Amino acid sequence: MTGYTMLRNGGVGNGGQPWMLRWSSRIRLTWLSFTLFIILVFFPLIAHYYLTTIDDADDAGKRIFGPRTGNELCEVKHVQDLCRIRESVSEELLQLEAKRQELNSEIAKLNLKIEACKKSIENAKQDLLQLKNVISQTEHSYKELMAQNQPKLSLPIRLLPEKDDSNFPLPKSNRNCRLHNCFDYSRCPLTSGFPVYVYSSDQYHFASSLDPLVKQAFESTARTNVYVTENANIACIYVILVGEIEEPVMPKPTEIEQQLHTLPYWRSDGHNHLIINLSRKSETQNFLYNISTGRAMIAQSTFYDVQYRPGFDLIVSPLVHAMSEPNFLKIPPQVPVKRKYLFSFQGEKVESLRSSLQEVRSFEEEIEGNAPADYDDRIITTLKAVQDSKLDFVLVEFTCKNQPKASLPTEWALCGEREDRLELLKLSTFALIITPGDTHLVISAGCVMRLFEALEVGAIPVVLGEQVQLPYHDVIRWNEAALIIPKPRITEVHFLLRSISDNDLLAMRRQGRFLWETYFSTSESVFNTVLAIIRTRIQIPAIPIREETAVEIPHRSGKAAGTDPNMADNGDLDLGPVETEPPYSSPKYLRNFTLTAMDIYRNWNSAPGPFHLFPHTPFDPVLPSEAKFLGSGTGFRPIGGGAGGSGKEFQAALGGNVPREQFTVVMLTYEREEVLMNSLERLNGLPYLNKVVVVWNSPKLPSEDLLWPDIGVPI
Repeated sequence: MTGYTMLRNGGVGNGGQPWMLRWSSRIRLTWLSFTLFIILVFFPLIAHYYLTTIDDADDAGKRIFGPRTGNELCEVKHVQDLCRIRESVSEELLQLEAKRQELNSEIAKLNLKIEACKKSIENAKQDLLQLKNVISQTEHSYKELMAQNQPKLSLPIRLLPEKDDSNFPLPKSNRNCRLHNCFDYSRCPLTSGFPVYVYSSDQYHFASSLDPLVKQAFESTARTNVYVTENANIACIYVILVGEIEEPVMPKPTEIEQQLHTLPYWRSDGHNHLIINLSRKSETQNFLYNISTGRAMIAQSTFYDVQYRPGFDLIVSPLVHAMSEPNFLKIPPQVPVKRKYLFSFQGEKVESLRSSLQEVRSFEEEIEGNAPADYDDRIITTLKAVQDSKLDFVLVEFTCKNQPKASLPTEWALCGEREDRLELLKLSTFALIITPGDTHLVISAGCVMRLFEALEVGAIPVVLGEQVQLPYHDVIRWNEAALIIPKPRITEVHFLLRSISDNDLLAMRRQGRFLWETYFSTSESVFNTVLAIIRTRIQIPAIPIREETAVEIPHRSGKAAGTDPNMADNGDLDLGPVETEPPYSSPKYLRNFTLTAMDIYRNWNSAPGPFHLFPHTPFDPVLPSEAKFLGSGTGFRPIGGGAGGSGKEFQAALGGNVPREQFTVVMLTYEREEVLMNSLERLNGLPYLNKVVVVWNSPKLPSEDLLWPDIGVPI
């Protein structure tokens, strides 16, 4: 009760004052510690904060310590250096930015100048191209004006020989006959067209002894030949058929010679005459050997060196298919290249060489080496050894199972029938042809028959004996279709045949097939080939193709052709002047005379192709069937091929010896009218264009509303 009273009275009483003092002293000490702790913790933080924000003040009024002058903030030396570096870098960056903007403006100005220069260059090119065209047209106009003041080259006047020709000097012997001393060129002018007169069988008596099939085939071919004429007074060549003569009714040589000399146009020596002796069944007929033929040319399959006159006489192929066409369905395909037998040969030699020489030779002549060497024994031994070696399948038979056919002395006779021989050749890659042992025998009908059969079925001929002359050898490269090997190389033949590649074999087989079809296969091809060789020898061009009118499809000109956007820009390529005058005719004959003497081998040895560039006629065997030429008003023009090049080179390739030339375009179409119209419009303004011929290759007529575009030339 006492304590409670003391407390309620404020601690007054006994012992109250000391306790209050003690309690107040404790409170002051706690506040003092807390205040000191606050000062020691927060004052450094506040000072650090304001010190770190001194540099962030934007102006002097916002600074913590009030406004200051100059370098008061850079009291430390290195701080001053850093400030100066910062100010210097800032100024340099500002200067570089100004220079960059200045350079960009200069680059933009230069780009504008470059574009302007390009435009000026393009304009200059266009002006230059126009000037070139103007100069080209001016040059052509100048040439045309100069040509008008020059005499025009015209065809020479045709020389017609007199009915009774004046005699010209005779050679020392008929064996020395060549074209320059035994042929009358006055009867064959360049512009004559090569007229040929064929004697009918009624004009000589021994015609009744001729093989009926040979005579019928010859007369049928002569009637359809374009060169044959019935006017003998203007003829260049006179043709007479003397064989093949049937064996039982063979007239005497003196009778044949007498009837030849009494022909109406023989004129004492038979110049410009061609005597044809075609073999069909017999391989031994050579009755002209003992007949005086004067200056007449001879075409047959058998010749001795004493009667053959190189460059004057002709070696022809036998007439196997007289009145019938070859059965091409029975001809084997050209592939596969390799066949069952590597090579084959069937034949029998009836007589030896020394027992059958045609001329009597003295012992001194044989000692001097004039007697030919006989390699047949070596050939037989070598070929049998190859057959026995079994390295390759070969078939060689030197004796006939049946009676061999008649043959000339030293010649290998044919065995069996023709069908049997062909069946064997169809199985053979190569066909051996052993030439006669008598080197005085230039060629024999038996060898030519073997060559004919090998080419017919695709067996590559291998001729053993380089001394022989194959048919038409002066105009045909036989090394492209056959192998001609000397007899002393018989031991190397097997190696040579095995080393030929398949590509070469196929090429030779194809060339042989082309030669057989073009020059050997029918009576028409044989007769045309003989005439074409003589015409080429005397350098007379082929006559133009006959102009035949075709069924013209009615049409009328439509609207003018516009510029095709798909047409390629020729740039600065000068295609020549654009024709401003109507199409005109040009001479047909100029180029034809020059090529006759220039391109003989190329024409005769070319296999058929669509790009034949030489204007022969389809009546000559020298022209492949695929090559067609147009000769209507523009000279002969190749269809589907040309020399190409710019206008000047193309004009030179077309004629070459005329100041100006044009060409014809031929288009083949088949129910593609829209494509045809686009193609025709592309020809608008084409230089040197004369006309366009459209061949409608369809059984259906074109639509009635078909209109040709107006391209400036006739369509």
